[in-house]
Order: sequence, then structure tokens, then C-alpha cells
Amino acid sequence: MIKAGIFGATGYTGLELVKLLRRHPAADIAFVASQSQAGKTLRDVFPAAPALPLIAGADAPLDAIDVAFLCLPHAAAAETATVALAAGTRVIDLSADFRLRDAATYAHWYAHDHPAPHLLAEAVYGLTEVYRAELPGARLVANPGCYPTSVLLALWPLLRAGLPIAEPIIADSKSGVSGAGRTPTQTSHFVEVADNFSAYKIGRAHRHLPEMEQAIAQWRAAAPALIFSPHLLPVPRGILSTIYVTFEKDVAEADLRDLYTAAYDGEPFVSVLPRGQTAALAHVTHTNRCAIGLTLTGRTLILTSAIDNLIKGAAGQAVQNMNVVFGCDETAGLE
Repeated sequence: MIKAGIFGATGYTGLELVKLLRRHPAADIAFVASQSQAGKTLRDVFPAAPALPLIAGADAPLDAIDVAFLCLPHAAAAETATVALAAGTRVIDLSADFRLRDAATYAHWYAHDHPAPHLLAEAVYGLTEVYRAELPGARLVANPGCYPTSVLLALWPLLRAGLPIAEPIIADSKSGVSGAGRTPTQTSHFVEVADNFSAYKIGRAHRHLPEMEQAIAQWRAAAPALIFSPHLLPVPRGILSTIYVTFEKDVAEADLRDLYTAAYDGEPFVSVLPRGQTAALAHVTHTNRCAIGLTLTGRTLILTSAIDNLIKGAAGQAVQNMNVVFGCDETAGLE
């Protein structure tokens, strides 16, 4: 039995992890931790949750677990990861702290020095379908961001194929409000979100952009530029990304469809939709699935990619990664 500890259990992602791990046939929750709610139970915070006692992160018994899930703010996650790894515990980090390989890039986007730069080279980027071979036995897994999961899974088969692409790639993405986290802000209050639809942090402003650019550069030399435009949807959960890729010469839609079908053949959580269908939140909410639709108009391929931001974009992908790290059935706890 895999003993798991969850840090930051009172956020939306932490709650989803509790739900998934409680039904996992080979995992058991050893503790749930929260700095702000220590001394209460998880049910005190979420009325439908189990009455698990919440402890302070500093009191967490690291010697009692095999894996620590970190649902913590950036910087705090790296500090906790350092302590957990020193105690011999594997770490799956759901923050941004180990997604970027370069400490200077991290410092630029997060406005402070990285707390544990010596660990950056060791971290495995946990986009499971792409980096599965690197995960077994990994000590430290950097769970991808939610927007990057939706965009990168849609782009990976195309970029690795080497087809000539005219710049730029445009990713127009929309997220449900839970993507902003549980701490309220003016822009995430119900009155601001309901009956509204807005873009935010467009241009080169969103912190998920360098994560996507890093992966694209790994997959393709002279990688095409990426324009990323995130939007806030007036729904609780889900991400829909519409991605535009224009080719330098004519390409047959059937060939593109064969490319995607071959790339994701046998993948339990990625579905390439039939011709004429586009991805929608209804394909994926409350699941660990990613649905991808392909539409070719002239030389422009329009990709639609949908995920649940709290599951495939966070907690579900983290459990999927845990399954591969520990040699479990990859779908355990997720179907």
C-alpha cells in the first residue's frame, strides 16, 4: 500500500486528491495538512468531505509516507519538497516550482530566486503521456500546469512530426473559475464572473507561457513562436483551448488525423474525436480525460482540447504520475 501525505489539502486541488486517493486500490492517505486550518477536520472546511484531521505542515510525519503531494503556493512548495526528499519521501509537486528547468527563468517569472535550484535538473516533468518513460522510480515529479496540459497534449503529435509550420501558433484558452484557486479575489467573485466572459494576462504575462515554450523547444528545433491568450469562463471547472496552427504547404486532414490517432493509440486518458466533432467541457468534466478535436481549413489546423482543470490539469494527472512512479496500473483510482 502506498502511503500518501497531502500538503495544502484545503484547496480545490487538495480536495480532489483526497477524493481520488480514497478510492485508489493501492493507496492510503496517511495525513492531510493545512497551515491555515490545522486543528480542524477537512469536513469543517468542505461539508461533503471526510472528517480527516488537518495537521500543520511542520508536524507532518514524513517517515510515515511514501509520497508527498504538494498543493502549495510556489516557493513554499520547493521548501517543503527539499525537506521531504531529505527524509526519503518521493514528491509530486502540483505548484510551479519545478516545472521550469532554468532558475533564472523562474526568477524572472516569479519575482524571486528559486528556493532549491539544485533540484531542477532532477525533476521529471509529469506530462504523463509524453514523459512516461522517465517516471518509474522518480524522486521528484513536477506536475504540469492546467493550461499547459490542455495545449501541450494537443500540440505534441504535430510538433514531433516535423511538419513545416508558419509562425506563430495561437492558443486561445478558457478556464473555469476554480483555476484561480480558493482564495477569493475581486475578479473571481461570483458577481464579477457571472454573466461575464473576459480575457486576462494576455501577451507575455501569464506564468504558464514559459512552461509551454520550454516543452515546445524540447520537441522541435527552431520552435515556432507561441501566442497564448487565457480567458475566464463563468463556470466552476474545465479548460477549453482552441489552438491555431498554419502550415507552410498543403497538408491532408486525413494524414493529420492518422498522426494523432497513432500518437495516442492505446492512451487511456486521451481521446482523439471523430471527424466533425470539436472538444467541449462536457467531454471531460469530473474525469481525467483530455479530448482533442481536429479541423483543417485551408492550411490552418484548428485544434480543440478540453480537460478538467482540477483533475487532468492537476489532481488526476498527479495520481496518474504516482501510478507510473510506483508501478501501479496507470488508471488506478482514476476510472
